[in-house]
Amino acid sequence: MVDKTQDEPVHPPRIDAIFRSGSLTAISVVLGFSLGFLSRWGGLPGEWTRSDVFAVIAITLGIVLQIKALIDLLSIESLVRARYERAIRIFVTGLVLVTLGVAAAIFAELIGYGGIALEG
Repeated sequence: MVDKTQDEPVHPPRIDAIFRSGSLTAISVVLGFSLGFLSRWGGLPGEWTRSDVFAVIAITLGIVLQIKALIDLLSIESLVRARYERAIRIFVTGLVLVTLGVAAAIFAELIGYGGIALEG
C-alpha cells in the first residue's frame, strides 16, 4: 500500500479572494482619508509647534504602514492566510499611529499647545 500523503504537496491555509477584496477596499478608503488629512494639514499657513511635529511624525509613520499593508495585499501571495493576517496587523498598527497623531493634535489644542493642525 502506497502512502499518498508523502506525494501530495502541503498547501498553507488560504483565504477567499473576495474576502481580500473587501479588505483592500477598506484599507484604500482609510489610507485616502489619512493622506487627505495630512495633505490638508501640510497646506495650512502658520507656525508649526512641537505638538505638530509629534503628531505629524505619528501620522506619517502610520500612513507608511498603511501603504505597506496595501502593497502586501495587492500581491497574489496575500491569499495565503498567514501573509494576509500579517498585512492586516501592519495596517492596524498604522491606523493606531494615525489615530494617536490626530488625538495628540486635538489634545494639544485643548490644553493650549496646539499649532496649525486644527486651524482653517
